[in-house]
Amino acid sequence: MAEGLRKAGTQIISDPKSAPFRTWFTAADRLRSLGKLGEDRVAVVTAAEGALLDRVLDTRYHKATSGLQRRACGILHAARMKTSWGQRHQRTLALIEGPELLASAERYDLTGTCEGRGVRICAIGSAHGETNGAGAGHARELVDRLIAAAAQDGAEIALLFSDTVDDAIGEGFEPIPGTDVMLAVAQSPRHGAPMTMVRAGEERDLAAIVAMGRARAAAFRFHLDRDVDFVQYALTSKRLLAGLGTANARQLHFFIAEEGITAAAYVVLSVAGAEWTLEECGDRDASGARVGALLQALIAREPMEQRPTIRGWLPHGFVPPQVTIASAAPSAHTIKLRRLDSTTMMPPLAAADVLWWRSDVF
Repeated sequence: MAEGLRKAGTQIISDPKSAPFRTWFTAADRLRSLGKLGEDRVAVVTAAEGALLDRVLDTRYHKATSGLQRRACGILHAARMKTSWGQRHQRTLALIEGPELLASAERYDLTGTCEGRGVRICAIGSAHGETNGAGAGHARELVDRLIAAAAQDGAEIALLFSDTVDDAIGEGFEPIPGTDVMLAVAQSPRHGAPMTMVRAGEERDLAAIVAMGRARAAAFRFHLDRDVDFVQYALTSKRLLAGLGTANARQLHFFIAEEGITAAAYVVLSVAGAEWTLEECGDRDASGARVGALLQALIAREPMEQRPTIRGWLPHGFVPPQVTIASAAPSAHTIKLRRLDSTTMMPPLAAADVLWWRSDVF
């Protein structure tokens, strides 16, 4: 990353021990970051740590849509960074000029498959400028610098995540089409839970979940490589969002349908009262019948309660036989893509070309 930033004309300050983002900096760089070179002061990109990280999280708290309190936002960020995946693939970066914070963002180093070929991906989330007239411009500058560095380091695709991306920040990116669907689940013919072995998901199930995901993803032009650490990171993030919010306002349900002792299907649901959000699911059966049975079983647990409203994203062509799509609308969440390798031509992606779960949105 450091070499790419140098070639892009950017200075970076970071922790020299933080592999794989290992970087080096000069005394002059540090003086510039502290605003001690007078007129020679320039904007630099630096790892957000200590007091600077607190300022970054203050900005995010005021702009976030998660509903978390400021202290909870800090706990969520720290916990994500302590996961195995977060330690290796996530960094919080800031654009500063002397003591002034101009913009901040999260950078994620991902891998994926595009047109049947493995690719390195630079993903950027939570890109915010400070709340002044130049905020969007500073955020755009930070995004451009991070992408330039990633391209020099071999990334072929950049992704930009947000549900509030400013058009100026996202210029040069193309949206990945997504559809929010509302699902109707048929009642089991037994008027109760179907004959399915259901239990809470555990860490030992993650390898089977990864295998299900890779088998289904193979048919799509573009998707992420979701390994065990990635899936664990996604589950941890969703659990923390539920646990750190207002008491009893949200829950996370992670359930498995098993055969023998092996997970054969799973669902991950965020639950807020009668509103269920399908974060992700998977099934060894191509029809998704076990996923449908899982949803029936979870609804039947409390038959006297109001049937939930279930929303989410589903891969193209995947609708379990017990499920119908009651309505569909363009997704409110924005995922944008930019190709960094100009030598590779790729037709625009349609919704049917992409496998993406809500858990994959950073």
